[in-house]
Amino acid sequence: MPAVESPVPQDPADALAAVAALRRLADQLEDAAVEQAMRAGWGWPQVAEALGVTRQAVHKKHAKRLIAAGVELRRRSDVRN
Repeated sequence: MPAVESPVPQDPADALAAVAALRRLADQLEDAAVEQAMRAGWGWPQVAEALGVTRQAVHKKHAKRLIAAGVELRRRSDVRN
């Protein structure tokens, strides 16, 4: 993917506020996408590979929230061939 040139606000406070806002948006998008994938039957390894992180990292970040949201999580023994 080619790099996208984006204007950086001249005021450092504005630039940093934009970075913080983008991080919050990225986190919200990740939460929604991971929940959608898990509801569709994906396993932790698939989600981790798609995000470019380890299975342990994605599980640690999302498992409690998904359980609280009522998402049925697959166990290793539930893996389908």
